[in-house]
This record gives sequence, C-alpha cells and structure tokens, in this order.
Amino acid sequence: MAKILSVSGSPSATSRTARLLRHLDDRLRQHGHDVTPLDVRTLPADALLGADFGHPAVVEATALFGDADGVVIGTPVYKAAYSGLLKTLLDLLPQYALTGKTVLPLATGGSTAHVLAIDYALRPVLSSMGAAHIVPGWFTLDKDITTGDDGTLAVAPGTAEALAHVTDTFSRVLGGRTAVLAATG
Repeated sequence: MAKILSVSGSPSATSRTARLLRHLDDRLRQHGHDVTPLDVRTLPADALLGADFGHPAVVEATALFGDADGVVIGTPVYKAAYSGLLKTLLDLLPQYALTGKTVLPLATGGSTAHVLAIDYALRPVLSSMGAAHIVPGWFTLDKDITTGDDGTLAVAPGTAEALAHVTDTFSRVLGGRTAVLAATG
C-alpha cells in the first residue's frame, strides 16, 4: 500500500522506544504497508556530529526519507524534548524533507510531566520540514513497556489500545493520501 519509514531516535541499544516502534511496524505491515526501520543510533557518530551531508550513511538515510510516503518518528523524551540524536539527523536532512508526507510522532518517557513534548517540541520541527499531515501522536510511559526474557514486548492494556488507535489512524490517513497521490500522478 504505502512505503513507511519508521525512525527511532533513541541512543540506546536496548531502547524501549525502538522496541515499541518495531512492534508498531508489525501492525503497519499487517495493514499491507512496506515498512523500513531506521535506528538513528546505527548511523556513524562522526557523520552526524560532523554534519557530513555527503557521508554515504547520511545520503542513504536522506534517500529513505525521500522514498517514504509516511514517516513514524519515535523518540525518548529527555529534558522535556526529543533526543539530541534525533535532532542531529533532522538537522542533516533537507529543509523540506517531509514535504507531502504523513507523519506519526511517538514519544516515550518516565513521567507524564513530559507528555506535551510531542506537541511543543517535536511537532513544530516536523511541521517546519513540510509534513503534509501530522496525525495525533502518542506519549507512552516507560513503565507501560516491558520486555520479556525471550525478547517479546508487552504493552500495558490501556496503552496498547491507544497505540493501536493512533497507528490505525496513521494507516488510514496514509492509505487515503497514497490513493489520492496515485490518482493525481
């Protein structure tokens, strides 16, 4: 149906944010979408911190954004804002890298005190990058995401329902937008 880029802005290899995104990726695949995961932490630090726009990994990441119909952006919240790692990537993308794209912002954090980070920190940046439609996102408390010894992810029931709703809304909006874009060429 649509090409989706699922971006984790977490610097941690054992990130709840990344695990949650991969869980939601599976749901989007069940909706028929082609989902490509991108963990920003796997990009070379020297390229990100040195603003090396020509580095092959940065060029490839930029191309992934360009090819996507929709983008899921997930980040842990630090100091009431999205991660610095995510910021370094967003700073390297072209100014209007999200033009024409549907975007789903998601955040995780330890306290409900950071719930507005999506609307007051992340959403303005995504909007300034030209996103055609930023669907309502969701903030998930770290305590609502657990990982079993076998690597399986468990999400607290109320949170799981809310995440299913925002993910399904994103899928529906994206499905409608890609149908319109295909019809108009």
